[in-house]
Amino acid sequence: MKPSIAVPHLLCLFVMLAAAALAQGRRPIGFDDLISLSRVSDPQISPDGKWVAYTVTRYDKAKNAGDSDIWIVPVAGGTPRQLTRSEKRDNNPRWCPDSKTLAFISNREGSPQIYLLDVTSGEARKLTSISTGADGIIWCPDGKHLAFISEVYPDCRDDACNKSRNDAAEGSKVKAKIFDRLLYRHWMSWKDGKRTHLFVVSTDGSVPRDVTPGDYDAPPFSLGGPLDYAFSPDGKELCFARNTDRVEAMSTNGDLWVVPMAGGEPRKITPNPAYDGSPSYSPDGKFIAYRAQRRPGFEADRFELMLYDRDSNTSRSLTSALDRSVGGISWAPDSKTVFFVAGDEGYSSIFKTGAGGGSPIRVLEKSFNDDVQVSPDGKLLVFTRQSALRPIEIFRADADGQNVLPLTAVNSTVLDKLEIGAVESVRYEGVAGAKVHAWIVKPPRFDPGRKWPAIVLVHGGPQSAWNDNFSYRWNYHMFASRGYVVFAPNPRGSTGFGQQFTDEISGDWGGKVFEDIMKGVDHLAKLPYVDSTRISAAGASYGGYMVNWFQGHTDRFKCLVSHDGVYNTVSMFGSTEELWFPDWEFKGKPWTNPELYARWSPSSFVKHFKTPMLLIHGELDYRVPVAEGFQLFTALQLMKVPSKFLYFPDEGHWVLKPQNSELWYKTVLDWIDQWTK
Repeated sequence: MKPSIAVPHLLCLFVMLAAAALAQGRRPIGFDDLISLSRVSDPQISPDGKWVAYTVTRYDKAKNAGDSDIWIVPVAGGTPRQLTRSEKRDNNPRWCPDSKTLAFISNREGSPQIYLLDVTSGEARKLTSISTGADGIIWCPDGKHLAFISEVYPDCRDDACNKSRNDAAEGSKVKAKIFDRLLYRHWMSWKDGKRTHLFVVSTDGSVPRDVTPGDYDAPPFSLGGPLDYAFSPDGKELCFARNTDRVEAMSTNGDLWVVPMAGGEPRKITPNPAYDGSPSYSPDGKFIAYRAQRRPGFEADRFELMLYDRDSNTSRSLTSALDRSVGGISWAPDSKTVFFVAGDEGYSSIFKTGAGGGSPIRVLEKSFNDDVQVSPDGKLLVFTRQSALRPIEIFRADADGQNVLPLTAVNSTVLDKLEIGAVESVRYEGVAGAKVHAWIVKPPRFDPGRKWPAIVLVHGGPQSAWNDNFSYRWNYHMFASRGYVVFAPNPRGSTGFGQQFTDEISGDWGGKVFEDIMKGVDHLAKLPYVDSTRISAAGASYGGYMVNWFQGHTDRFKCLVSHDGVYNTVSMFGSTEELWFPDWEFKGKPWTNPELYARWSPSSFVKHFKTPMLLIHGELDYRVPVAEGFQLFTALQLMKVPSKFLYFPDEGHWVLKPQNSELWYKTVLDWIDQWTK
């Protein structure tokens, strides 16, 4: 008699065989896969609670550019619907209070302007034609006005003046620039005497009105994060952030101001000498929630959630007991609860706290969430979620964090064809017994019986972190797919692990953080599947600095990759734009604290350079100017260290153009292959 096979065992066998066959049909991620992934952003719940509008951006490698469109999806779940189809960028969707119209920004006819779209008919009309362009729109609760920002000449009283000045500059054969104060350029563009101002425009298409005139930026420059302006619920005033300090290059200050919609002078409501911004009115109009820092000059200080009482003109902290830095804010409709996001040990958690006080509570944790919004009935949260394994999608959950459901799955078709290596969260012992966090990403088709080469990635900031998120510029899996174990540590200076841990890098750039990383390398080298003789290291910005520091302080790595890294701390101070940063990090200026600048400058240790090194830098990088890379390359060549320089004349601190990004990944991975395989 033949033995029988139990049905559950047979089912397991079929599942295992099917999974193996599926895995065999999948491929490791390549650049064409990475660039083909759609990028979801900016979810916005309609005031009637029925829809979520959002932006989907797609990149075309052949065109070397991207375009974005506006989509909507039912909050209850269902099939998403595309609303715009231009070949340019349509983004920043914002619902009119009647839920029938969406305002958005588009450059379909040249400069970015505001368009209004009837959600039912799909018809869009252009609202603004301001020569300096429009961005960052919000609706007034009356449904008849919108606010937006634009870059203007502060001494121009109308758009004709701005247009004349811009046309003259563009048409002149003389491209020289004259400036007489600091912060004359920022990030990757020149200021040219312009300021960001806040405008209000009526839906009838009247001429936009500048409500923040003067020689100040309102709001101050930001690379992202919550908007720094908001309408009051009754539509009678605007609250906005502005920095009026005399030397902006040395100041992280930002104060909240309010200006009447009927006209009048702005009034400052926060006297704090550090940052105040991201205002959000409570639905009942009694409070303004906002984010604030306590230490002037320190851009990585903890952001606290503050509450400004409009009757008493006083502020108090709602998160003084929470050792996390607050991000985006969203009020519950009853004005009693505030939801917010915060970096949280390699993740981004959603918290809630009562406006009346009490300790903040984690609503969603151990996942990377952002862009949280509360539904008009207060029962649901809508937010974005991503992980190291999957790009951003939009999700919905109950207000208590239960019943999490995806509303979009934009990239499922591409991801189903890819084999992505496993991601593991680990802890190891750093300096002084600190428990340092790190991510380990394994190659696809990982065999634990093999010895794999490894790459140590060092994050920038330095006050930043490697998180459980999906990056396009430093994607874990693009490294792992070439057959490497990726090790991404969060040493001293990393955010999300308490403010003291973040603080402990300032004034100590090559100290405890270096030891934390090297102890992580010890941990990595002891893993049974890692070849300890074939470990490389790569990093950008501060990560590039640390790789430059490795060059003079260790021979543990087979090769190094430094992207936009600080090499000479003195020349960096004199050429960067945000001077508050080195002033804080090195406890003064090169002429007031020369010893610390010399101590932590990789340029002080050239005589020890010997590890093969790839350098990458962009001409338009004004944060860490390109001369830092040139100086380092000169030193390497004269020391006869094998070295190569990848120079981008059309990129800044980040490499953003698709074909440049492809060259970046190829050059970096080929270099590491050359020395470790």
